[in-house]
Amino acid sequence: MTQKPADLDPSFPPSSGAAVYPGLDDWRSLPISQQPTWHQDPGYEAAVAELSMVPPLVFAGEVDILRERLAQAAQGKAFLLQGGDCAETFEAATADKISARVRTILQMSVVLTYGASLPVIKMGRMAGQFAKPRSSNDETRGGVTLPAYRGDMVNGFEFTPESRRHDPARMVRAYHTSASTLNLIRAFTQGGFADLRLVHHWNRGFTANPAHSRYESLARDIDRAVRFMDVCGADFEALKRVEFFASHEALLLDYERALTRIDSRTGQPYDTSAHFLWIGERTRDLDSAHVDFLSRVRNPIGVKLGPNSTAEDALALIEKLDPEREPGRLTFITRMGAGNIREKLPTLVEKVTASGAQVLWVTDPMHGNTVTSPNGYKTRNFDDVMDEVRGFFEVHNELGTFPGGLHVEMTGDDVSECLGGADPVDQEAFVEGYESVCDPRLNHMQSLEMAFLVAGALAEKS
Repeated sequence: MTQKPADLDPSFPPSSGAAVYPGLDDWRSLPISQQPTWHQDPGYEAAVAELSMVPPLVFAGEVDILRERLAQAAQGKAFLLQGGDCAETFEAATADKISARVRTILQMSVVLTYGASLPVIKMGRMAGQFAKPRSSNDETRGGVTLPAYRGDMVNGFEFTPESRRHDPARMVRAYHTSASTLNLIRAFTQGGFADLRLVHHWNRGFTANPAHSRYESLARDIDRAVRFMDVCGADFEALKRVEFFASHEALLLDYERALTRIDSRTGQPYDTSAHFLWIGERTRDLDSAHVDFLSRVRNPIGVKLGPNSTAEDALALIEKLDPEREPGRLTFITRMGAGNIREKLPTLVEKVTASGAQVLWVTDPMHGNTVTSPNGYKTRNFDDVMDEVRGFFEVHNELGTFPGGLHVEMTGDDVSECLGGADPVDQEAFVEGYESVCDPRLNHMQSLEMAFLVAGALAEKS
C-alpha cells in the first residue's frame, strides 16, 4: 500500500517541541507506504506533541560511538550481531523475557568473538521494534474483515474491531515501554550480568546437551582461553560491562520524526528513538518518504535488500543515504533466501565495492526462508536459514570482501516456531510452543547453535 501525500495531511505542522532543521519535514510531501490511518483521530496531535517533548531514548554521543564501531566492521575489524523479536509486544516487555533475550545475544557474542578473533558489536532488535509492515491492509476470519495487525505501536493482535483500530496513543505507550526496556538493558549490561566468565558458564550448559556434543571442541577452546586470561591477570572487572545498542525498523515516521532532536554539540538531527534504524524492503523506494527522512538524520542506517534488488538500486541508495561515503553510516542487510543468495548477491557486492563505497554487509537469513507448515503455521527451517548464512560467507570469501554480520529474529525463550536444529523442533510442537504474533523466531538453543556454526566459519576465515 502506497499512500498519497495528501492522505497523510502534510499540512500538519510539527508540534512546538519538535526539532526544527532544514529539510527534516520534506518527507511529508513524498509518497509513503505502510502507515496507519490514525491522522484524523482526535488523539493524534496530542500523541505527536507529547512525543516531541519527552526525553530522548538514546543519546547522540551513544549513536556516534555506534557509528565508529560499525565503521570498524565495514573495514573488516569487527563483526555485528543484531538479534531480537520479529515484533515486540507490550505484554512481553517483562524483566524475565528481556533478560533472556539479552542473555542469548551475549552468549552468542562470546562464541562469535572467539571464532572471529574480532570484537562483536552487540545490537538488539529491541526497545522500539513495535511496528511491522504487512502485505495486506486487512485480515479476514470467518467472513469478518478487520484491519491487519501492524504491531503493538499501531493496534492490538486480538481480532476485534476495538483492538484492531489504529490508535495513536499506542505510540506514547511504545515510547514508555521502550524506555523501561532500555533501563533494564543498561542495568544488565553494566551491572555484572554480562561478565565474560558468567556468560561462558551459561554456554557450557548448552554444550552439555548431547544434541550439541559436536560443539564441545570449540567450547573447550573458549574455556581454555578464558582460564588463560584469568591466569594472566586479565582485568575481568572491565569485562563485566559491555556496549549494547538498540535498533528497530524505522517504519512509522510520525513516531520517528517526533523523537528527532537537534544535538547541542553538532547542531545535527539525531533520531533518538534508537541507535540504529533500518529501512525495510517494502519502504526503500528511492523517492519515498522513508528514504528521504532517514537521509537527514545522523544515525547509522540499514537497508534491507531482497532478491529483486539490483546493483543500480544499491548504488542509488548509497548516493542518497551516504553521499559522503562515511564508513559506519550505511549497512546493507541482505535477505535473499537460501536458493538465491549465491546467485543474486555477488553482482551487488562487486558493483558496490567497485564504486568505492565502504558499506557494511550483513545477512538476514530469516525473511527469505519463510514457509507455511502443513498444519498452517508460518515457519522457517533451520537448515535453510543456515544455508543462507553459508552462502553469504561463500560469496564474500570468493570476492575477497568482508561478511560483516548477522541480523536474526530470535528469542531467549524455549519457543517452537522454526523447524529443525540439532535438538529438533517439529511442526507438532507448534501447537504448544508457538508464541510469535508475527514471524517465527529461532529459540534460545537454535540461536546458540547458529552462533557455534558461524564461529566455526569465522575461525576458518581468520
